[in-house]
Amino acid sequence: MLNLLKDLIQNRHLLLLGFGREGRSTLRRVLEAGGYASLTIADQNRVSTEDPSIQILSGPSYMDTLDRYDLVFKSPGIVLPRDPSSYACRFTSQMEVFFGAYRDQIIGITGTKGKSTVTTLLYHLLKENGRSTVLAGNIGIPAFDVLEEIEGRTQIVCELSCHQLEYIHVSPHVSILLNIHEEHLDHYGTMERYVHSKQQIYLHQKPEDLLLCDLSSRPEEGTCLSHIYTVSDQSSAADVLLSGTRIRFEKEHFEIPAGEIRLLGHHNHLDIAFVYAVCRMLGLTDGQFAAALKTYEPLPHRLHFIGERCGVRYYDDSISTICDTTIQALKSVPSVGSILIGGMDRGIDYEELIDYLSADPVPHIILMADTGRRIYREIHDAHPGFHRPERLVLVDTLREAVDAARRLTSPGDACVLSPAAASYGIFKNFEERGDVFASLALESV
Repeated sequence: MLNLLKDLIQNRHLLLLGFGREGRSTLRRVLEAGGYASLTIADQNRVSTEDPSIQILSGPSYMDTLDRYDLVFKSPGIVLPRDPSSYACRFTSQMEVFFGAYRDQIIGITGTKGKSTVTTLLYHLLKENGRSTVLAGNIGIPAFDVLEEIEGRTQIVCELSCHQLEYIHVSPHVSILLNIHEEHLDHYGTMERYVHSKQQIYLHQKPEDLLLCDLSSRPEEGTCLSHIYTVSDQSSAADVLLSGTRIRFEKEHFEIPAGEIRLLGHHNHLDIAFVYAVCRMLGLTDGQFAAALKTYEPLPHRLHFIGERCGVRYYDDSISTICDTTIQALKSVPSVGSILIGGMDRGIDYEELIDYLSADPVPHIILMADTGRRIYREIHDAHPGFHRPERLVLVDTLREAVDAARRLTSPGDACVLSPAAASYGIFKNFEERGDVFASLALESV
C-alpha cells in the first residue's frame, strides 16, 4: 500500500483538501511514504502542524489556488466550486488510493439508509465466526488507519458515503447498494447527480465482481459488468426475497429469529437479507449466521430503545433524515403515542410522509424547527383532507417537543424521535441530536 502511495505522490506538489479525521489520516501516510515535492494543507478552518515545511491555507479562500498543485487529496463532503474536469490538478482521495491497493478484498456498502447497520452487522457476523476482517470507511474509521490490520485473506468491510464515492474510479470486488432515496439535494442540486454518486460503487466493477442491490436500483443494461444479485421484499423475481421474516436465497430458506434479536422492524429485516446472502456466498452456515445475529448490538440513534419514564417508552431514531425512515419507525414500534419530526430544511419532498401521517393512527404528531413548520404549513394549505389535523403540535425546539410529548403521550405508549430531516444548523450531527433527546426524555422533572 505505501509503495503504491509513494509512486503516486513521487516528486509531485500535493494538496490535502480538508483536514478533518480523514485528512489527518492521509497526512500521516503521506509523511510516512515521502518523496513528494511539496505538501500543503487547505481547510476552511484554521489548522496547524508541527512540520514547518508544510504550508497551510485556511479561511474563505482556501480553494482559490487548486490549479497550482499536481495532485489534490479531497476529503469527502467538500464541494468544489467548479466541475473537477475544469481544473489543471488531478483529484484523488484516500478511499480511491485504498481501493487501488485492496479492492479485491473489499466488501463495499452504500445506500441512502441502512448502510451503517449492514456494515457493522456484516463485520460482526464475520468476526464472530473467526474470519479475518477489518472495519473501515464512513463508519468513522479512516481506511488508512487500518493498514496494519490487513493480511492477504482479510475481508475489508467498508461503509461508503455518496461523498466518498463521488469522484472515485475504482469499485470494490463485492458491492452492496441497499437503496436510493431523495437525499443530499443541498449538496448535489439534482437527484440525478446524487444517484450517479451512489452508482459509482459498481460502475467500475469487473466481470468477476459481485453486486447486490435493491431490485428497484438494478443497473441499466450495459452499465454494470459484474454479476448482479437483486434483493426485494416485494417481487419473487428477485434473487434474494424477504417474505415476512423468511429469507429465500438460491435454494436456501432462512427464518430470522425476530424474537431473539435486537434489530427492530421490517426495514432491519431487509438489511439482514442483504447480509445473509453475502455470508452464504462467503461460506457461513445458517447456524453460524443465526448464532452471531443474536449477539449483534444495534448502533445507537437507529430506532434505539433508550428507556422508559412514567410508563412511556422512548425511542431514538435521530439517524432518520428522510420520509421513508420515519414511516418505517411508525410501522416498527408498537403503540406509538407521539412522533417527533423536523430539523434543517434541505428541500426534500414531504408528500409521502404527509400522506402516511394522515392514515396512521398516531395520536400526536409533534413538528419542530424549519421542516416541522414547513410540513405543518403544507398540511394546512394543501391537504384539506388530512385526518384529524388537531393531532399536529407545532413547536420550535427539541426541548419543547419533548416537553409536549411528555404531556401528551399516554402511559403504555411510545414516544419516537424520527425527524425525517437533517440535524445541521441546530446540532453538530445526528448523534448529538439523539444524545440531547435521550437526556431530555429521561431527565427528572
